[in-house]
Amino acid sequence: MSKDRTRARGWAYCVAAWLAALFLPPFASANDVFVVTIDGSINPASADYLIGAIEQAEAAEAAAVLIELDTPGGLVSSTQDIIQAMLNATVPTIVFVTPRGATATSAGTFITLAANVAAMMPGTSIGAAHPVSLFGGAPPPSEGQGEGGEAAAPAKDVVTEKMENYLAAYVESIASQRSRNVDWAQDAVRRSVAVTAEKALELNVIDLVVDRREALLAAIDGREVQLGGEVSTLTVAGARSVPIEKTLLQAIFDFLSDPNVATILLAIGAIGLYMEFQSPGLIVPGAIGVAAFVLLGFALQILPFSWVGMLFMVLGIGLLIAELFVASFGLLFAAGITCFLVGGTMIFDRPEASDLTVDFWQVLFPMTAAMSIFGAVIAYTLGRTLFSQQTAGVDEMIGLVGRCESAIPAGGEGAGKGKVFVRGEYWNCTAEEAIAQGDPVEIVRIDGLTLRVRSAANASADV
Repeated sequence: MSKDRTRARGWAYCVAAWLAALFLPPFASANDVFVVTIDGSINPASADYLIGAIEQAEAAEAAAVLIELDTPGGLVSSTQDIIQAMLNATVPTIVFVTPRGATATSAGTFITLAANVAAMMPGTSIGAAHPVSLFGGAPPPSEGQGEGGEAAAPAKDVVTEKMENYLAAYVESIASQRSRNVDWAQDAVRRSVAVTAEKALELNVIDLVVDRREALLAAIDGREVQLGGEVSTLTVAGARSVPIEKTLLQAIFDFLSDPNVATILLAIGAIGLYMEFQSPGLIVPGAIGVAAFVLLGFALQILPFSWVGMLFMVLGIGLLIAELFVASFGLLFAAGITCFLVGGTMIFDRPEASDLTVDFWQVLFPMTAAMSIFGAVIAYTLGRTLFSQQTAGVDEMIGLVGRCESAIPAGGEGAGKGKVFVRGEYWNCTAEEAIAQGDPVEIVRIDGLTLRVRSAANASADV
């Protein structure tokens, strides 16, 4: 009994240690730098992760929060939450765009400008903060001339224009707060300009270009920054870096916040349920389809989506399925493909809420091609089944050769009637000719429980 208690106590300690590691903040001192890594879209999960790290750093009185950033953009609301937390933080915030090849695009530009210290690694870029429009881009500047010889302004959607003006004013306030290049920041929003790390340093968009974390901390040690209207001196040289990990829920929701993932879940859910409805009892396709739609529901709670785009995608899937049952000579198939692709480009096209879109060539096109191949395989299988010889039921007996068990006379009493043995069974039969007992006969028709036969003198019986 004592061994069992000891073993149970050991398991309890292990579980407690695992839960502590999963949910409790790491032990830190006042001289530590909390390191946050964002390498995807800016969404509620990543915002909660970053804001939580700032709060942990404030509680631990850490030396600074270092945000290692690589993002293509994200939700406007989540970006605003992050910037508000950074501007009001009581610990210095440092943004480091890393590794080489990383970008601080769109929402990442705002976050970088909002940091007390902004740094980039060589080979990185920043900018392109214009809110996206249909098919993932802003209208190009007009090359024509307006009144007074000025360039004519391009036609813009009202919502996009309002959002552009708002974001331009917002980024101006951020750049002014951190004493950075206001004109370039506005151009990044209005004209979607982007620059390399070296050019950003030259334009006073960032503070320095370094090639590793240790060099960054050494270079900014002793620098004075503004915290809540007061001057604070950074003491980060040689500080211990404390990585802050996402919680399990944050990691899951961060994964689901990718528009590409949400679109793939929609396709998987539709195909899974279609297979289950076509072949009830398979269980696995139906379970996968339901699970995909449940996860899609969570994703759509996070991502702002367009109902018009969603309806186009669902209509496209419906038309692809209808092509399998309706002889439309490919018209439904073509319409389904078109609706699915157009819906995919529209479903997350919400410039007033997000700059996230579904990747056309890496997600939409391959997914549509895969669904097309899937539909073509089903259509081919059904077509081959329709044109193949029947192998089940009574009608499949037509063409079989049996053995005449009783002579069928040509005239007189009982003319044209007899019995035949075929496929291990005895059947009543009729014939229009006289057939001797033991002769092979071929089945030409079935009338109820009576076979219509004819002589097959040179054939072997299928008995």
